[in-house]
Amino acid sequence: AVLGLGLSVASSAIASPQLAKQYKCLECHVVDKKVIGPSLRDISKKYKGEPGAVTKLSDKVRSGSVGTWGTVPMQAYPDIPQKDLESIIKWMLDR
Repeated sequence: AVLGLGLSVASSAIASPQLAKQYKCLECHVVDKKVIGPSLRDISKKYKGEPGAVTKLSDKVRSGSVGTWGTVPMQAYPDIPQKDLESIIKWMLDR
């Protein structure tokens, strides 16, 4: 059972960058610099350790957002499955 849990965590960690690419997150966000949106490191610095950060960021992704990082709006992505979205956000917060 422990081995299975380890494989599940490892595959989740590997899947998250793939999911971020699949859902086009990496077209606007990269690890270490601002492109269109803030870098993953900047997002992590701002939200990592904040209670409810995954839910807060999930809501921003689902509804779209503007103003937190400037005037360029982030479009809404309401169709990303919640499990995938949470996996991507947790991966981003670990950058």
